[in-house]
Amino acid sequence: MSQYLEVHQTHPEPFSPYELKLSGSIQEIFGRGVHDLPGLVSGLNDLGLHAPDGSSWTQESFRDEMRRMGR
Repeated sequence: MSQYLEVHQTHPEPFSPYELKLSGSIQEIFGRGVHDLPGLVSGLNDLGLHAPDGSSWTQESFRDEMRRMGR
């Protein structure tokens, strides 16, 4: 199965509790049929999951965090 992985799909170390919670929350929101950025941001805030700085998510803070995590 590893022959099908691409470099950008791998993660060099175990996922942190924060990464697991964020990804689980995103999957939950997608599972509700929400697939747009405003709905995703609203869903994260409705779940009570805060942005890394402790504030509510905004579209900009979500994009910034996805960029940071994608490095």
